[in-house]
Amino acid sequence: MSLVKYVFLAVLAVLLIVVALANSMAVTLRVLPETMAGFLGWSWQITLPMFVVILGAVILGLLIGFLWEWLREHKHRVAARNERREREALQRENEQLKTDRRGASRNDDILALLEDGSVPR
Repeated sequence: MSLVKYVFLAVLAVLLIVVALANSMAVTLRVLPETMAGFLGWSWQITLPMFVVILGAVILGLLIGFLWEWLREHKHRVAARNERREREALQRENEQLKTDRRGASRNDDILALLEDGSVPR
């Protein structure tokens, strides 16, 4: 399995290098269009290689998607937590009832034989 993982990572690395080499030209990213920046009097811009912009957009999209899913599944995590707590409480109650019943059934010979097959003393 680790061989398949390393082959996949090697292929992915080669693809990323090819994309980087094919898109190495510089692009300028601006917060506002030039006409609006001139009107407001300030302009924030940065010049980066195109592959950095592409990979950054992909990473940003993945992070937004992960966050969105985490928020969307919150109700399912809350329901699972509540059900787990309820199950644990019911298990504790069941064990308590079993121990109470075993203590009471020690006085009754027939119930003791039916429950665990032990012979009362």
